Amino acid sequence: MDNILPSESRLLPPKPQKLIVAIALFTLTAGAVFLSEYGWRQSVLFLIGGLLGMSLYHSSFGFASAYRKLLLNRDARGIYAQLLMLAIATVLFAPALAAGKVFGQEVTGAIAPVGISGAIGAFVFGIGMQLGGACGCGTLYTIGGGSYTMLITLLTFCLGAFWASLTRHLWASLPKTEPIVLGETLGWTGAVVLQLGILLLLAGLLWLWSQTSKPASTEPPSPLSLGFLSGSWSIFTGGIALAVLNWLTLIISGEPWRITWGFALWTAKIATVLGWNPSTSQFWDGDTALSDSVFADVTSVMNLGIILGALLAAALAGKLTPQTQVSPSKIFAQVIGGLIMGYGAFTAFGCNVSAFFSAIASTSLHGWVWIICALLGTAIGIKLRPLFHLS
Repeated sequence: MDNILPSESRLLPPKPQKLIVAIALFTLTAGAVFLSEYGWRQSVLFLIGGLLGMSLYHSSFGFASAYRKLLLNRDARGIYAQLLMLAIATVLFAPALAAGKVFGQEVTGAIAPVGISGAIGAFVFGIGMQLGGACGCGTLYTIGGGSYTMLITLLTFCLGAFWASLTRHLWASLPKTEPIVLGETLGWTGAVVLQLGILLLLAGLLWLWSQTSKPASTEPPSPLSLGFLSGSWSIFTGGIALAVLNWLTLIISGEPWRITWGFALWTAKIATVLGWNPSTSQFWDGDTALSDSVFADVTSVMNLGIILGALLAAALAGKLTPQTQVSPSKIFAQVIGGLIMGYGAFTAFGCNVSAFFSAIASTSLHGWVWIICALLGTAIGIKLRPLFHLS
């Protein structure tokens, strides 16, 4: 056996946690087989959810943290990755949405009206994700990666989304336009060229703005990057993977990737078990999703897949270490953040995934309005973080 000095041993990558890898792989495989009862698409979408979880974890792809780094430190690297992701998704989505069908499957984009309620919801969501500690998909993949304190954010996110569904009628009368889809208004070629031009312009403006600050520190290459499945990915690799996987979700399910609907549905189903009557709600009255199995719901299946995929990724990297340390102030922040994130996301027709990523990829104007309002809310949320002793 070769002698290894202590300093050298610290440079060796952690070994995969084989038992947890085996459990995660078995669960993903068994889940895919079980879900075939609801059609082959559910099985495939469950596995795509797993790949999304792996991509998010390996690349540490965060929306909330990227916005915070941008506004606090003028560190635009996370935003560059998002712009790349949006550009690729726009190019991939356009042919499918223009055709309306792919291999016999009808496809529709993530479209919604542009209105006051959506703007307010996005603004509130921006505040919430800075207090809750993550965005919609970030909450799921960090739980899978071992951050079990994020279960508090997930629980309150679900409650907030359900609460918003019960008050949906209160927002319906506020001014709004009909959905504006640039691909339908300008033609799909023109819309793609316009969006790519805007994304490129934003990248250039961000580069100029970030040059006025101290250059971001460059971390040395991680020894974990020795294997694609077990190592750290570039955040740009993560952005490319997310764009492709969202496109596959569109092709297979007929709709782009979304998160929030699953949270609202889970809570509504639990509420019915506890005695709540859906007929008392204008939104839920007559909704067949409440009577159908949760495994028949695309968003729910993919959300579960994201958690399991992140679990597998963390175990492959040998980094699955449960994180359970909390403080009263952090719990309070997560409760408030989760509640207003859920409420804001449902009011704004989705979180950072469906109302921003999928919406802009669909050339829906409300996606651009969403990100502007969410960034304004993020700025407020950052100011509030010190009140809860958050770094």
